[in-house]
Amino acid sequence: QVQLVESGGGLVQAGGSLRLSCAASGRTFSGYIMGWFRQAPGKEREFVAVISWSGGSTYYANSVKGRFTISRDNAKNTVHLQMNSLKPEDTAVYYCAASPGCSGDWCYAEGAYDYWGQGTQVTVSS
Repeated sequence: QVQLVESGGGLVQAGGSLRLSCAASGRTFSGYIMGWFRQAPGKEREFVAVISWSGGSTYYANSVKGRFTISRDNAKNTVHLQMNSLKPEDTAVYYCAASPGCSGDWCYAEGAYDYWGQGTQVTVSS
């Protein structure tokens, strides 16, 4: 079992920045690929970013590429999502998730992830 707890959400004006954090406990954190997903009101949950076990590989949804950065600290069992140049359309509940293993496009799918946090609300005002 892996327990995930997100933090860092809040209300920010368009163009601003937020840094989300996800703290993991339980099984060996470095053994999991970590992802961030988000769900806007009335929409399905969607992939945002993923980072490999070591942190050496990262992938992003086209909608956030160049604005968001995912990182991890295996010594501290944490994963972060730095969000810059925020837009109103980034408003959503953001979730971190842990996958024991995935490759290619499968890493962009919810089904690849076994463990999920409770989510943190991000609201971007125009």
